[in-house]
This record gives sequence, structure tokens and C-alpha cells, in this order.
Amino acid sequence: QPGIYTSGNDLEDFMQRPPQDEDSPVFLFMKALLACEKPVVVDFWATWCAPCKEEMPEFSTISSKYAGKGIQFVGISIDSAEKVLAFQKDTPVSYPLLISNLESLELSSDLGNRARALPFTVILRADGRPQQVKLGKFATPDLEKAIQSALRPD
Repeated sequence: QPGIYTSGNDLEDFMQRPPQDEDSPVFLFMKALLACEKPVVVDFWATWCAPCKEEMPEFSTISSKYAGKGIQFVGISIDSAEKVLAFQKDTPVSYPLLISNLESLELSSDLGNRARALPFTVILRADGRPQQVKLGKFATPDLEKAIQSALRPD
């Protein structure tokens, strides 16, 4: 569901050791996301990142377009909840946004973002293997091509 989700822990720590409150929205969201075994587009972004803000409306459109085909988008913001709320008020986004901090750039590094820069996008196949990673703004035709590849069985 579209929305903004936050946790008291950084994202990497959260993914390794979920918070004690198993009813928290972030815990429930991540648990459901990992269990659904469908392709996922993970976008690391921030409100202060101009290319990130430029691609968000395109990502939102593509998310809506492919939602019925089993693709799940999620944004991981390296920002405060207040700034993300203000951004989403001006630029509605059709997919969930997780609030994190600079430490989640460590997670993006583990996924291939050696520069730890933004925007950074990872497309995961349904089995969790990376289909494609992209540092920098993702061109819409290239993103759609990668999504279509992630949807095809091996």
C-alpha cells in the first residue's frame, strides 16, 4: 500500500533483527514483502537528491502500470519522515516509502552501490536474486525492460 513507514532502527538492522514490536507497520510490511515471492523494485532516494525527485513520478506511474503483473515498488528514503511527508504531499507516490537514515546506504552498498550515492535502484527477481542495479536516474524504457526481464522465468 502507498504510505510512509518508519522504524526506530536503521533498515539494515531492522532486516537482520526485526524490532520487538511485531505489529509495527515496517515489520509487517517487510515480512509480507519478503514472503510474497514476487519481483521488487527497491529505490534508494532522498528529498535533497534532484535526480531522485525527478524519477519519482515516473516510478509511480510504472509502479501502477505493473502492479497487476506482480511487481512491487518500495522507496527507501535517506531522510526524515517530515521531509518525506512534505515531498509526498507535493508529489504523490503510488508505492510504500520506508524512512531510513544514512546507514541504509550500507545496505545499498551490499547490493552493488559501491559509491553509496543516490539515486540507486535494485530490481530483484521473485526468488530474491538481483535482476539489475542502477546508480543514477533510471530511464523509463530501461526500467520497463528490466522489469519485464524480472517477470520472465529463468
